[in-house]
Amino acid sequence: MEKVPQKLDKTRPKFYADAKIAGFGERKPDYSGMGRKIKGQFKGFREVVCVEACRTPYGVFGGSLKGFDAPQLGALAIKECLRRVSGKVKPEDVDYVIMGQVVPAGCGQVPSRQATLLAGLPESVPSITVNKVCSSGIKTIDLAVQMIQTGRAEIVVAGGQESMSNCPYSLPDMRWGSRMGLPNGRMVDLMVYDGLWDAFYNRHMAIHGSETADEFGFTRQDQDEWAFTSQMRAVEAMKAGRLDDEIFPVEIKKGKDVAVFDKDEGPRTGTTMDGLAKLPPVFNHKSTVTGQLGSVTAGNAPGVNDGGDVCMLMSAEKAKELGLKPLFTILGYAEVSQPTKDIATVPGLSIKKILEENDLKLDQVDLIEINEAFAAVVLVSARSILGMSKEDMMKKVNVNGSAIAYGHPIGATGARILMTLGYELRRRGGGLGVCGICSGHAQGDAMLIRVDK
Repeated sequence: MEKVPQKLDKTRPKFYADAKIAGFGERKPDYSGMGRKIKGQFKGFREVVCVEACRTPYGVFGGSLKGFDAPQLGALAIKECLRRVSGKVKPEDVDYVIMGQVVPAGCGQVPSRQATLLAGLPESVPSITVNKVCSSGIKTIDLAVQMIQTGRAEIVVAGGQESMSNCPYSLPDMRWGSRMGLPNGRMVDLMVYDGLWDAFYNRHMAIHGSETADEFGFTRQDQDEWAFTSQMRAVEAMKAGRLDDEIFPVEIKKGKDVAVFDKDEGPRTGTTMDGLAKLPPVFNHKSTVTGQLGSVTAGNAPGVNDGGDVCMLMSAEKAKELGLKPLFTILGYAEVSQPTKDIATVPGLSIKKILEENDLKLDQVDLIEINEAFAAVVLVSARSILGMSKEDMMKKVNVNGSAIAYGHPIGATGARILMTLGYELRRRGGGLGVCGICSGHAQGDAMLIRVDK
């Protein structure tokens, strides 16, 4: 497919919760409680397919995409998606746009609406913005499926957008504070507080990830080894062009010049195990399990990033009518919730749930994507919850690397892991794939897809 750089045609000139919840600190996790299971949940409904999926390259914090706000990044992806199906789907054919975004502060009203209009869709196309923290981007796909299955829509564009580089600070005490002079009171980083912070335990979610790894016996070295694997796989995937179908180039103005940004900034070719081992823990917090400092570092966790991505979804009948070959068919969706400290378990639990609902065994699945919120999440979910051997995990999970390498723009990542899974299955000739992702306060989402041979 011809690579056409995308640019916008239009431009647009209480800090911590101290909640005391009865029994909240008592650890009695029940990993069997995964919510009500519905056998064959999609049977009897119209089959929903994804006919196109694309994303911007992901920029590092303060990197190449810092000049774009989140709606602009989403607009770039929507515009490219429409370009790829031009001649078969017109902008006015889109019935609805659903975009995930976790930190909308400072973006203005209805960020999804802004992305819709900036992409050139008619003003008659409605939209909604979804915030389920890191699961936002994949939850939008589920909502699109529901709309199509129930006849509410024929064609839906869904995905996510986030500019963590442009997340603002807030002055929460200023609303009723000083009237004149310099501001006083607290200054809050909304990227951290709204996106990454546990409002109940008053701590970063990474601390929970570290402690869950301790509970399941995964060491700092285990986590560093997986981080190294993710980086090396991502570097190799980029060199081999395995991401070319999902990524489109973005034009970036630099003075009078225009640069083309066409590769993820996160993957690090120079990553070594020695280098990872030298990194200090991100937080000066002692584990309640081991009594040692935590095991999550800047090396075995993802960065904070910028990016936008979308999928175009429609019924299988509509795709056939338009002459569009599906990239993948969506077979099911599952959601779980656990005690907030158990965030590392929920991708595995949601995958387990969706497989049970579809009468599938794990060995029937060809590829698995588990978002690398931290290396601990992948290890706990794959090895402990799903019961995978190390060999099977290396063979099936995140075969092209994941968020530790590419980055994690939190409102967008859910759609990214889905499209990465779909494109890799297609490259391998088809098969079944499942992706799972955790989100704040230990909610988990999974989607099951099929790529026809």
